[in-house]
Amino acid sequence: MALVSAKEMLQKAKAGHYAVGAFNINNLEWTKAILLTAEEQRSPVMLAVSEGAGKYMAGYKTVVGMVNGMLEELKITVPVALHLDHGSYAGAKACIEAGFSSIMFDGSSLPFEENVEKTKELVAICEEKGMSIEAEVGSIGGEEDGVIGMGECADPQECKKIADLGITMLAAGIGNIHGKYPANWKGLQFDVLDAIQQLTGDMPLVLHGGTGLPDDMVKKAINLGVSKINVNTECQLVFAEATRKYIEEGKDQQGKGYDPRKLLAPGFEAIKAKVKEKMEVFGSIGKAD
Repeated sequence: MALVSAKEMLQKAKAGHYAVGAFNINNLEWTKAILLTAEEQRSPVMLAVSEGAGKYMAGYKTVVGMVNGMLEELKITVPVALHLDHGSYAGAKACIEAGFSSIMFDGSSLPFEENVEKTKELVAICEEKGMSIEAEVGSIGGEEDGVIGMGECADPQECKKIADLGITMLAAGIGNIHGKYPANWKGLQFDVLDAIQQLTGDMPLVLHGGTGLPDDMVKKAINLGVSKINVNTECQLVFAEATRKYIEEGKDQQGKGYDPRKLLAPGFEAIKAKVKEKMEVFGSIGKAD
């Protein structure tokens, strides 16, 4: 199956009160693990690529080639969107050119009017190419590719203005944070999320910083209109933990245990298990049928 825009899968998620996971990919193992799990669980999925990960994987065209190759070779039949995560204006343009099916333009750190103008321009290009586009209002806390946000809450009126530009999905800061949540974190601001949904109607909303959020909080956010949830750090943590265990047990020194295909296998399986667990919480399993 060819890459698809995220528009239809997210509209179905919003109407059905579940969420689609946007899982960040960092290399071949990550990509293969997420795609196989999505196919096994019959779940729509978004593969998210940060600008840093895009550079690490030798560029956006390399990523597109790898993902398209896997869709064909692994015989993936569920809907898959390849999505730029927290893209700059230049990054968004580069991913459109490279063949991504979805982009996020993160103009939340810009003056609001500049965010509006650049988002409007990218919406027109994405509409012409049949791509989905995500915009952001109110920065997300924590660090993402060197951008540090304090977990601000978005202004619902600004959210409506951005939503009205014709974007596919909206990421709005509601006190969420990238990476691990600190012990003194105050929690998601559901009153702000509710106010945003009241003004944006059927617009699928996006929750960044899904790592470590209690399941009941995630489900409440879904009930309030969140249809896409980003997951990255949790997959990194379980991958690192499984790889460390393999080495600490000396398995890399047994036979050909140093072969990267064996060395990375426990981390690969750990990602698969984590992605399945997240899909269960999000309610997306079986929704590709």
